[in-house]
Amino acid sequence: MSEQNPYIIDLKRMPIGTHSFDIQLNDEFFTSLEKSEVLSGKVDCKAVLNLREEDYTLKISVHGTVFVVCDRCLDPMPLEIEDEQEIFSEDEEEMSDDKSQMSTLDLQWLAYEIVSINIPLVHSHQPGECNQQMELLLHDHLCDEPEPEEN
Repeated sequence: MSEQNPYIIDLKRMPIGTHSFDIQLNDEFFTSLEKSEVLSGKVDCKAVLNLREEDYTLKISVHGTVFVVCDRCLDPMPLEIEDEQEIFSEDEEEMSDDKSQMSTLDLQWLAYEIVSINIPLVHSHQPGECNQQMELLLHDHLCDEPEPEEN
C-alpha cells in the first residue's frame, strides 16, 4: 500500500497470495472528483486481490447509494448500486517471471469506475416524484400542436 493513499496497492511490494481490502466511497470522495455525475453517496466496496508470480485477479464488489441529478427536474435523486466485477491482469508474453513489470492498482478509483458504469445513461425520478414546480414549468412549455407532415 502507498503511504500517501492506502487504496493504492504497489503490486511489486505486495506478497504473493490473497489479500482483502474494504473500501468506502463517501461524500468527500465524490465531491473531490472533477466532472463526476455523482453528487454524493455512500458505497461500501470489498476488493479481493489474488496475486500470483506472473499475474493477478482482482474481484471488486460494490453496494450502496449514490445521488445524481435527475434529467427531468434537475433535483438530486438516489440510485442504488450493486455490482461485482472481476479484473484480470493482462496476459502478455513480455511480462517477466517476476512481479517487476507489474505496477500499482488504485482500488478506490477502480471501485468508482464500477459505480459509474452502473449509472444509467438517462436517470430520472419515478413518475410523480420529480420536483412539482419543475413539472409545472415543463408542462407549461409543452407543444400541443402536431408536427406538420412532410411531403
